[in-house]
Amino acid sequence: MGTLARTLSFLLLGLLLTSFPGALGSNAGLVARITDKGLEYVAKQGRVALQSKLHRITLPDFTGDFKIKHVGRGHYEFHSLDILSCELLGSALTPLPGQGLSLSISDSFIQVQGKWKVRKSFLRLQGSFDVQVKGITISVNLLLGSEPSGRPTVLASSCSSHIRDVDVDMSGDLGWLLNLFHNQIESRFRKILESKICEMVQKAVTSDLQPYLQTLPVTTEIDSFAGIDYSLMEAPRATAQMLDVMLKAEVFNRDHRSPVAFLAPVMSLPEEHSRMVYFAISDYVFNTASLVYHEAGYLNFSITDDMVPPTSNIRLTTKSFRPFVPRLAKRYPNMNLELQGTVVSAPFLNFSPGNLSLAPQVEIEAFVVLPSSIKEPVFRLGVATNVSAMLTFNTSKITGFLKPEKVQVELKESKVGVFNVELLEALLNYYILNTLYPDVNDKLAKGFPLPLLRHIQLHDPILQIHKVSGFRGL
Repeated sequence: MGTLARTLSFLLLGLLLTSFPGALGSNAGLVARITDKGLEYVAKQGRVALQSKLHRITLPDFTGDFKIKHVGRGHYEFHSLDILSCELLGSALTPLPGQGLSLSISDSFIQVQGKWKVRKSFLRLQGSFDVQVKGITISVNLLLGSEPSGRPTVLASSCSSHIRDVDVDMSGDLGWLLNLFHNQIESRFRKILESKICEMVQKAVTSDLQPYLQTLPVTTEIDSFAGIDYSLMEAPRATAQMLDVMLKAEVFNRDHRSPVAFLAPVMSLPEEHSRMVYFAISDYVFNTASLVYHEAGYLNFSITDDMVPPTSNIRLTTKSFRPFVPRLAKRYPNMNLELQGTVVSAPFLNFSPGNLSLAPQVEIEAFVVLPSSIKEPVFRLGVATNVSAMLTFNTSKITGFLKPEKVQVELKESKVGVFNVELLEALLNYYILNTLYPDVNDKLAKGFPLPLLRHIQLHDPILQIHKVSGFRGL
C-alpha cells in the first residue's frame, strides 16, 4: 500500500491553473506566463545586477600632445580612471513580439575619478579630476530560444548606449586643461564608455543570464520510479503584454520511457494580468502519470492479515469470515485470506470550478492462502470511491491534502455463495481512512517542485481550478 500511497500522492497533485488569452497550439502540458508586472520585477532585478557590474568596467588612459595658444606645446595624460559610483534609475523590460524581450535603462549616471599629468619642457603639473556622466540610456534586445535539450537560451541580439552630458571638474583651476579635455578627449571618452557598457551587457548575458536560464529543470524526479519532463516545447513566446513559456510536463517511467499515445489539449483560456506569474496545467500531466503508473502495475495493491490493525474485530482469516460467509470457513478452515486490488483502468482526474476529484474503479479479488502457499480465488469485489483533494502551496512547491471519502463495495463473483459485503466494506474503509489516507497525506505534505529557476520563490500564491471550453486544468 506504500507504493499506492506514493502514486496517489503524485496523481492528486495538480499545479496552478490560471488564464491565457487565445489558443496555445503547441500542445504544452504546462504553460508558465510572466505578465507585465512580472517583467517589471525582473527589470528591477536586472538593473541592480547591471549596476554592480558597471563598477567593474575598466577605462583606458588618454594621452597625447597639445598645442595651445599662450600655453604652447606639451604632452598630457589622463590616467587611473576609476568608476567611483553609478546609479541606474529607470528600467523597463517589455515583450518583443516574435523575438523575446527588450530591456531599456534610462536616467542613469556614472561618476568617474582619475588623475592628470601635463609636461611642457621642464615644467610638470599633476592633479586629479572628476567626471559626471549624466543621462545614460541603455537599450538591449534579448533573443529568446530553446536548445534541443529543452532548456531556454538567450542572446543579446543588439545593444546601444547613449550619454547625454559629461561634466568635468579639474583640480588646479586650469581652464585651458578643462578645454583640452572637452575638445580632444570627451568624444573619445563617450564612445569608449558607451562601447564598454554594451560590452559589459553582452558579457553579462553570455556569462550570467544564459547559465542562469540553464538552471530551469528539464526533468524532475517524482520518486524512484517516475519523473516529469519539463522541457520547453518551443522558444518562449513574446506577445504584446506577456511572455509565455510552453513546457511539456509529461510524466514518464524513468527505467523505460515510451511515447504517449495522446496529445495534450490545446489551451484556450480567459485573460488575466493581475499577478506577476501564472502557471497553467492541463489534465495531460495527470493522464500521463496515471497511464505510466497503471501500465507498470503500480496502482495495484494487496492486503494481508498482518496489515490489519491488531485491535480490529475483523481479521483476514476464514474463521473471522464465518459469520457472514459460512461456506468459506467450512471449505477452508483456519486459513488466511489475501485481498489483491487492481485498478480497472487508468483513472482520470476531474476538474470542476473550485474542485478536484478522482473516481477510480477498483476490483479486489480475495484468495485463500492454502497450507501449500498456493493462493486460491474465492470471490471478487467491485470497489467504487470518490477522492477529493485540497491543494496548497509554499514558495517553491505545491502540496495537497486528501479529504477522506468512504468506499462502496459490491460483490461481483463468488465461489463460496452470495454474502453480505458490509463487514468487508467496513474493513476496507477502516484501513483506507486510518492507514492509506494518513500515509498519502504525509507524502502530499512534502510536495512536488514547480519548474522554477534557481533561487526563485513564489509569494502570495493563489490556486484556481477551472474547466474552460472542454479543457480541464488546474
